[in-house]
Amino acid sequence: MKVSVVIPVYNEIRTIDEILARVQAVAMQKEIILVDDCSTDGTREKLLRLENNASNGGLKVLLHERNMGKGAALRTGFQHVSGEVVIVQDADLEYDPRDYPVLLEALGDGRADVVYGSRFLSGRHRVLLFWHYLGNRLITLLSNLLTNLKLTDIETCYKAFRSSLLQDLDLKSNRFGFDPEFTVKVARLGVPVYEVAISYNGRSFADGKKITWRDGIKAVFVLFWYRFVK
Repeated sequence: MKVSVVIPVYNEIRTIDEILARVQAVAMQKEIILVDDCSTDGTREKLLRLENNASNGGLKVLLHERNMGKGAALRTGFQHVSGEVVIVQDADLEYDPRDYPVLLEALGDGRADVVYGSRFLSGRHRVLLFWHYLGNRLITLLSNLLTNLKLTDIETCYKAFRSSLLQDLDLKSNRFGFDPEFTVKVARLGVPVYEVAISYNGRSFADGKKITWRDGIKAVFVLFWYRFVK
């Protein structure tokens, strides 16, 4: 399978070189699509230099002219995928691309159309911030109640899925609402969903973490909106 790795990027000058090296090091047929969400720290200029480098390994760089959020960046990237499978990859170093084979196993043998990489199964992980952990578990519990899917981590970055689903998913959320919207719409499609353990190296706000408790409240709203209204 050809894999399209879509990476939303916003002010990740400290980590972008390393995450690209890690993604490129995974031995599989792939394309890497980076969407810069109007970074202001030099990331944007670095990505353009990398794209113009003849030895960049086929990177595709897309630019937003204003900051629109992770969900909007992913939608922009999804419009340009050519692979049979899409993997969402954050531009920080919390998630390890060496887990790609684990994510792709059930897709490759036809058991699944969507695979979530869970931070809360048995994978290796840095000790999490308690309130983030609790918020994630509560949002996941609410999602399970509304969708009748038994997941452990809907807010995980690592979601792998068949690109043929994109038209049916018709995603709309601009910011961190992507994860609950994606989960509700996947449940509505009724496709087979798998969940696998991944490693996780969570970062603190001092390290550049962007999601806050406000995004948790918005996630709850998004769950109800796409479950009952849209």
